[in-house]
Order: sequence, then C-alpha cells, then structure tokens
Amino acid sequence: MLDVVWRAVAIGIGATVLMDLWAILLNKAFGQARPNWAPVGRWVWHLREGKVFHDDIGQAAPCRHELALGWAFHYLVGIVYGIILVVLAGSGWLAAPTFLPALVLGIVTVGAGWFLLAPGMGAGWAASKRPNPMQIRALNLVSHTVFALGLYGTALLIR
Repeated sequence: MLDVVWRAVAIGIGATVLMDLWAILLNKAFGQARPNWAPVGRWVWHLREGKVFHDDIGQAAPCRHELALGWAFHYLVGIVYGIILVVLAGSGWLAAPTFLPALVLGIVTVGAGWFLLAPGMGAGWAASKRPNPMQIRALNLVSHTVFALGLYGTALLIR
C-alpha cells in the first residue's frame, strides 16, 4: 500500500514539475508570462475565512508568504491529482501505465481552474473577465495536456 501511495505522490510531483518546465520554455521561447503563484496563495489564505470568490484577488488583503503558499498549493494539487489518477486507474496501472487515463484526468482538471480558481480570483468563469479569455483557455488546455504527459511519463519512469 505504501508503495502505491509514494508512486502516486511522485507521479503528481513529476507532472507538476513538467508543467512548470513547460511554463519556463514558453517564457524563454515566446515571452509568455510565467505563472505568478502569489495571488493563488492569497486566495488559499482567504479560504480559511470562507471567502471563495473575490471580485479581484489583487484587492484582497495580502498575507505573509503568499508566494510560498501559492507554490505549495500548486504542488499539493499536483500530488492530489496524481493520487486521484492512481485511485481511478487502479494500482495495476502503475505496472503498465497507459496515456489515456492520464490525458483524461489532465483535461478534466482544467475544470478546477476554469470553474473554481479563475472565478475565485475574480477572473470570471474560464477567465471570461480577462481581455484574452480564449488565449488563456487554449494555454490552459495545452498546459494540462503537458501535465498529463508528466503523469504518464513519471509513471513510466518509476514503474
């Protein structure tokens, strides 16, 4: 059992690292802004008060170490998704990983960003209040596909 848990955790971390490397590549190659995890940390901090949705997270009271909290939350979510993948695909998937379960989970997880995080931070459903919502949505889909590749690739590496 412990073997399955550590593998699921490692798969989530590996996928999150690949997603972060993808963001660095987009930044270096195309000047795409890298994710800023400080507002996410601020959002997480305000969850303890029961405040899920903000008109503008930038106007919410800042908290100490919000950048570190945002990064920690980012990796915690990746770990949870790794665990969910192993639970849904079954521990047998760890011995013979296939890409389809990872891809399905990767695409489904876009929904958490579109329908919880974005409106929670004041960006609207699926970034609808941003000036470039279609570009953001496309980048989200691609990033979560890269995350899926990370889930699958990490599973292959540690099988």
